[in-house]
Amino acid sequence: MTTMHPAPTDAAPGPRLEWGTDLVALTFHWDDDAPVVCSAVRVAGRTLPVHRIPFVEILTTDAGHRPASGRLAHTELGLRMRYVDHTETAGDGVHTLVVRQRSADLEARLTLVVRDGVSAVSSTVALTNVGTGRVVLRSVASWATGFTAADATGDALSDWQRVTGESDWLGEGRWARTPLRGPDFVPLAEHLTGHNPRGAFTAVSTGTWSTAHALPTGILESCAAGLALAWQIEHNGAWRWEIGEDTAGGYLALSGPTDADAAWTHVLSPAETFTSVPVTVAFAPDATGAVSALTDHRRATRRPHPDNAAMPVVFNDYMNTLDGDPTTEKLLPLIRAAAEVGAEVFCIDAGWYDDSGHWWDSVGEWMPSTTRFPGGLGEVIDAIHAEGMVAGLWLEPEVIGIRSALADRLPAEAFLQRHGERVVEHDRFHLDLRHPAARAHLDGVVDRLVTDFGLGFFKMDYNINPGPGTDVDADSVGDGLLGHNRAVLEWLDGVLDRHPTLVIENCSSGAMRMDYAMLSRLAMQSTSDQQDFVKYPPIAAAAPMAILPEQAASWAYPQPEMDAEEASFCLVTGLLGRFYVSGHLNRMTPAQRHRVAGAIAVAKELRGEIAASHPHWPLDLPRWDDPWVALGLRLPAADLVSIWRRGDEASTALSFPHLVGHDVEVTPVFPLDLPSWHTEWDATTGTLHVRAGDARISARTLRLSAGPVPVDEGARTGSD
Repeated sequence: MTTMHPAPTDAAPGPRLEWGTDLVALTFHWDDDAPVVCSAVRVAGRTLPVHRIPFVEILTTDAGHRPASGRLAHTELGLRMRYVDHTETAGDGVHTLVVRQRSADLEARLTLVVRDGVSAVSSTVALTNVGTGRVVLRSVASWATGFTAADATGDALSDWQRVTGESDWLGEGRWARTPLRGPDFVPLAEHLTGHNPRGAFTAVSTGTWSTAHALPTGILESCAAGLALAWQIEHNGAWRWEIGEDTAGGYLALSGPTDADAAWTHVLSPAETFTSVPVTVAFAPDATGAVSALTDHRRATRRPHPDNAAMPVVFNDYMNTLDGDPTTEKLLPLIRAAAEVGAEVFCIDAGWYDDSGHWWDSVGEWMPSTTRFPGGLGEVIDAIHAEGMVAGLWLEPEVIGIRSALADRLPAEAFLQRHGERVVEHDRFHLDLRHPAARAHLDGVVDRLVTDFGLGFFKMDYNINPGPGTDVDADSVGDGLLGHNRAVLEWLDGVLDRHPTLVIENCSSGAMRMDYAMLSRLAMQSTSDQQDFVKYPPIAAAAPMAILPEQAASWAYPQPEMDAEEASFCLVTGLLGRFYVSGHLNRMTPAQRHRVAGAIAVAKELRGEIAASHPHWPLDLPRWDDPWVALGLRLPAADLVSIWRRGDEASTALSFPHLVGHDVEVTPVFPLDLPSWHTEWDATTGTLHVRAGDARISARTLRLSAGPVPVDEGARTGSD
């Protein structure tokens, strides 16, 4: 939908373009003396003016900032860009706007995409050298807009908060809500200078672990404005996002690699084009709605695959079980036990290729061990198939161990290099997927394993970060890495094109590469390697902030040594996501295996609902040491909620604001054979009061079914 207007008399001169759908629309302004800017956002039927900065922001070696700064925004080229034309297309529920601008010898094509039913806008910027000399790029923002009111008086940032996350191995997805005015942005009286400030609040990724530290996802929210923006940078390598303040208010800018952060420069020769990494911004009146919109976008843009709806239950032998030491003797009893409890996929994890007992620095050929499997790996695979399960293998395809014979057989150019030397990280070389020999090797490995063993599942791991990149056939090390990152995606697309039913799990020392370049293609995401089951709930509960609930594979690894409450706690951790099981099932009593089987049966019943749900957090986003943690999934007529108790506090109160005024029936989902927690529903406030039993470590999954008729104010319903 597009509307063109002459500018009203009280607005900046020049044309105005409103583009989008009934759910979300952006308004753009430009004139002969100013670049294209976003001037307003329409969401939930309200048009909210935002202060104007150039939508296209570019740094080159011969055009920097004004004034000097380290920002993505306020670039000289951004200010110099002038409107040329725009085109619109629509089809199959997808609306596309392309806006062309020029500045001297550089043409910028801003491409925006919005989908019916999704309140989110995706963006890329393509730059073409239309001159006769070189242009050296230093950064290209894929998105740059203001978010505070255009006519804000007083302190424009005073009511705004950011919701942003940090990650680490074993501690993924630690989110926090922080006011912008305060530690991030102190009052500087910048209006007295007449110049924009120089700094910004930034987050960056500089290598191939795209989510190793900061997350490429975040939210800006203002309760006073009734506006929230949730964003994600959809790239499997280096990126940067920044929140900044200028003299008019706050802005958000998103990009891929930059010169300052990731040693990235790219030379555009005449007629050459560079396209920035894709980003998406979702809009809603509040943060929960913005996450829901981003969830809708993730579902709408996933690669079609049967697994997206099927979500088979996966048993993996690694976590707290075989720990990378599989053998025929150890696996056969696990296979029988996994089938008995209802697993549908059995994945043999790390170690299946190892003859030496020390495999870390020798991987690369991916040939089955003969010592671990005296009757051949095929004997084990056949046992999996005989039990009616899909067989899977762990694979770490992008690395070659320094002791591997393959390291000398592949050409040097097939590896990431700097200054003529192959990059080594933790006793591994790293393949450069731009090189045909590297791609051919990996294609051969995957095709051979699928053909020889009839595999239907790979856990693709990624345990090293080679740093800023490679200088082979590249304008900079960051440029080489960007080319490699994009080649990885092309390779994955090729694998799935050849094997359209193959299910691939995305793993990277847990979730160090948990981005939507990868997850738009791959079926599921390992959320962590955290082996302490009491520490896992904050990771599992927060995962749907960054990934789809149905892609979030949080380990459920009950053990024979656990009591019933502890085992149920583990199982609840995986229940409202992609159910992912481990543990010594073969050593369990029949009653213990029955408990696991019960959880798997529930997971199968819930998976259709999970794949259509929207996440929310009735206890707010979890902090690492919270004694109570909760994850809610909102459905059209009900809510599912998992609740974990991790300490002495015996009770808590969960908030369901969308259920205010409604009668609610609370029913247990899992476990059903342990004492029920006492629940009491307060319809006037939308609060569920929960009191646990005696066990300090315990968890429950509940269903809240809302009645069609609101109850009288003050009414309460309770259950035991």
